Amino acid sequence: MKPSILISIALLIGAVAVFLVARWIGVGASQAGPRTVVAASVVDAGMPLAASNLRLLQWPGQTAPQGGFDSTEKVIGRVTRQPLVPGEPILESRLAPVDMKGGLSATLEPGKRAITVRVNDVIGVAGFALPGSYVDVLVSARDAHNEPFSKIVLNRVKVLAVAQETAADPVKPKVVNAVTLELTPAESERLDLARSVGNLSLALRNELDRAQLTSAGTRLDDLMHETAHSTGSGPAAIDSKTHAAATRAAPSARPVASGVEEFRGIQRAMESEL
Repeated sequence: MKPSILISIALLIGAVAVFLVARWIGVGASQAGPRTVVAASVVDAGMPLAASNLRLLQWPGQTAPQGGFDSTEKVIGRVTRQPLVPGEPILESRLAPVDMKGGLSATLEPGKRAITVRVNDVIGVAGFALPGSYVDVLVSARDAHNEPFSKIVLNRVKVLAVAQETAADPVKPKVVNAVTLELTPAESERLDLARSVGNLSLALRNELDRAQLTSAGTRLDDLMHETAHSTGSGPAAIDSKTHAAATRAAPSARPVASGVEEFRGIQRAMESEL
């Protein structure tokens, strides 16, 4: 076969290959998803977004995330209501309203309030109550009769900040000076009253546990009563033991005569001693 024919065949094969590759690239580009703004770095709650925190990402599929943005200019300066991690889409639901300034107030749910209590008033679960955690609040005080009691006064309260940090490392919990909680106005009043009459403590709970507990509280009598039943001790048990010991030690109720007994056949006679 002549060299010119071989060259022609090679050129034809190359042209077909180029055409197929270009067609494949064009189809792939037409099937690529829309571009969506995502976080380029960790962003704490209450922080305004900067250009360095953002990047455009080709989103897989044909539709972008609902509430997302296709341009970084649309979100620069907006304040985050929740922490963001790298690669997470920037959604309207995770941002504070336009023109809202940064800070803790931007993270509050509508109708909620933030109230801070000192750690010497609230036991902070050894530093494990982190921003975003949920806790129950208990009060320990004395009633009108000066009797001690403990009661849950608030259920499933969200922790907004520990000390002045709205984000913390869950791997390295640390004891802080204050805890800020997110409350309704009515809950704020309950907490303010509770901390004025007694000592407060926090009970950390699972964030998926939404149960609302109704408790009458626990008093000293309840605690002592349960202890007495579980251990077999206490006033009731002591009284029963004392009674049993006294019964064993008591003399027989049958009178014993003083004298000499004499048996005659099947008859029995008693002669008193002189």
